Amino acid sequence: MAVDDECKLKFLELKAKRIYRFITYKIEDQQVIVDKIGGSDQTYEDFTNSLPTDECRYAVFDFDFITDENCQKSKIFFIAWSPDTSKVRMKMVYASSKDRFKRELDGIQVELQATDPSEMSFDIVKSRAI
Repeated sequence: MAVDDECKLKFLELKAKRIYRFITYKIEDQQVIVDKIGGSDQTYEDFTNSLPTDECRYAVFDFDFITDENCQKSKIFFIAWSPDTSKVRMKMVYASSKDRFKRELDGIQVELQATDPSEMSFDIVKSRAI
C-alpha cells in the first residue's frame, strides 16, 4: 500500500504548526490519500460528523485538553474508523494496512479503533488523553 506524500506533509503541518484540527485519510487505487482537512477552529463534533457512516477511514485529531493541574495540553490521536456498515473487503484492506500507514506518521500519541460513534465519544477520547 503506497502512501501519498501529501499525507505526511499535512500531518507534519498539523503536528508542528497546529493549523489543522483533524485530517481524514482514505484508501483509493491502492494508495492512502488525504480525504478531508478540518481547520484549527473545528470541533471534535465537526470531526466526527465528517466521517462517512458506511466507509472506513484513517484519521488524526489534535485533541486539546486541560489537566487536573490546570495545564493546557494536546495529544495527537490516530483513529481507525471502521463502521459495521462498511463492506467486509474494505474493512480488511484498512485493517491490514493500518500499522504500515501509522508508522509513516511520526508523532501519534494515542490510538483508537472505532466501529461506531459511541466507541469514540468525546468522553472516551478525553479519558484516553489524560
